[in-house]
Amino acid sequence: MAEKMKAALFIEPGRIVLDDKPVPDIGPNDALIRITTTTICGTDIHILKGEYPVERGLTIGHEPVGIIEKLGSNVAGYEEGQRVIAGAICPSGYSNACLEGLHSQDGQSAAHGLKPLGGWRFGNTIDGSQAEYLRVPDAMANLAPVPDALTDEQVLMCPDIMSTGFAGAEAANIKIGDTVAVFAQGPIGLCATAGARLRGATTIIAVDRVRERMDVSQKLGADVVIDFSKSDPVDEILKLTNGRGVDAAIEALGLQSTFEACLRVLKPGGTLSSLGVYSSDLKIPLDAFCAGLGDHRIVTSLCPGGKERMRRLMNVIEAERLDLKPLVTHHYKLDQIEEAYDLFGNQRDGVLKVAIST
Repeated sequence: MAEKMKAALFIEPGRIVLDDKPVPDIGPNDALIRITTTTICGTDIHILKGEYPVERGLTIGHEPVGIIEKLGSNVAGYEEGQRVIAGAICPSGYSNACLEGLHSQDGQSAAHGLKPLGGWRFGNTIDGSQAEYLRVPDAMANLAPVPDALTDEQVLMCPDIMSTGFAGAEAANIKIGDTVAVFAQGPIGLCATAGARLRGATTIIAVDRVRERMDVSQKLGADVVIDFSKSDPVDEILKLTNGRGVDAAIEALGLQSTFEACLRVLKPGGTLSSLGVYSSDLKIPLDAFCAGLGDHRIVTSLCPGGKERMRRLMNVIEAERLDLKPLVTHHYKLDQIEEAYDLFGNQRDGVLKVAIST
């Protein structure tokens, strides 16, 4: 195996470049996987823009599909050459957060105070997956074998986008027969729409303005699509529900405007499930919040990870309950990743997700 590999490195705000880097060393509890397919996430664009700080020289990316190249001496139950995925969130399995069942919040330490650093390590606190090789820490808690019948592209959304979108629907406590609004139909919002359908919602209202995204949302479960560039989605949703409001509203963009709109369409006692990554302070309007007397719930979610989460998500794909291949709209080689960032970061050509192959 070569000593050097190609990797996408954060240099400074506005610059992620492909360069050489040493192949990672692994410890006794780790695994080294050879990346076969990965992708670019909206969070990577926040990093690129300097809206989320990471160290200079860090390898970016947190959606890995690959083949086990090497196993640490303590890792049992896996074989070199096995196809695997690992979640964007890679919990240790033994932290306080993990033992409380909050695997996504693993990693918080006294050094970080109450900052929810979480178990998001790839492309955040350790080198990530936009490279030829990736070190997976705590491999026995995080590596999930890929069923032979599934392609890389079929499971590519599992490490982050599918897990996050589903988390938004799960946190919203959607019940059979519920009416749900999903604001923004980017990849995460589309997975939230699909998750709402799987949870039993019978009226799903998707809000966006990009025609291609609205078309995909209908394939994934949206019953009604509202183009917010043509009408006020709050007014439209209240009309559709005869003034009742929705049981749950899922915010999947990370803007004040969409957060506020979610709050305004909620019924009394409804749940606002927030998935957005916010880059400025949020304000809660007094009237929409019913002065704090509306019995509303506001919940946030960080992408659940770990091998059991990955196994369950792949079960959904293998059982043909959901097909997320339409989300992969563009394909690039790792050598072209700077070009892929330019396309994805500027949201050209109807891009939803980019598959990066090595």
